[in-house]
Amino acid sequence: MSPIADLCARAPVIPVLTVEDAADARPLAEALVAGGLPVLEVTLRSDAALDAIATMAQVPGATVGAGTLLRPEDAAAAQAAGARFGVSPGSTEALLTACTRTALPLLPGAATASEVMRLMEHGYETVKFFPAEAAGGVAALKALAAPLKGVRFCPTGGITAATAPDYLALDFVPCLGASWVAPADLVAARDWGAITERARVAAAL
Repeated sequence: MSPIADLCARAPVIPVLTVEDAADARPLAEALVAGGLPVLEVTLRSDAALDAIATMAQVPGATVGAGTLLRPEDAAAAQAAGARFGVSPGSTEALLTACTRTALPLLPGAATASEVMRLMEHGYETVKFFPAEAAGGVAALKALAAPLKGVRFCPTGGITAATAPDYLALDFVPCLGASWVAPADLVAARDWGAITERARVAAAL
């Protein structure tokens, strides 16, 4: 099993997190791990992201990755901060080469058959389907996956607690990425108990 396939097998949902205040990183990670979600994606969309990754990486039971990798330097910075894997909305030759060279497991994004086939040529068997809902949702993913035998998908983008079961019912979807588990309002309120409860619900899907 590849490192990414192993991560996707640990829980049905990978929380997609944008951390604005590094002081929230530890309690947020602890709340999610307590709820049964050990694999966390911190997007590089805030100034606090790298500090948050470094802090979360020290939380027992947490495996922390960096999302929104766009350039080789993003991957290098994330790995230096303690990220164990990377996630990207798409892929470029430069990013794929950088992650291969540094042995950073990558979950690259794709929305079309040509994009997935290109990733297959590079040896990728698990791919992020993004943006899932905007790209056509479950119906589009089923149509995309049908001719691409052997590829597994982690759909991300616009998925809700209500639509998640429809994706997870597909045998080629081991997990999905979602932001509803730790939404910005609950993080801002530091309502860690509510986030743990959402994680429990997500882990049981």
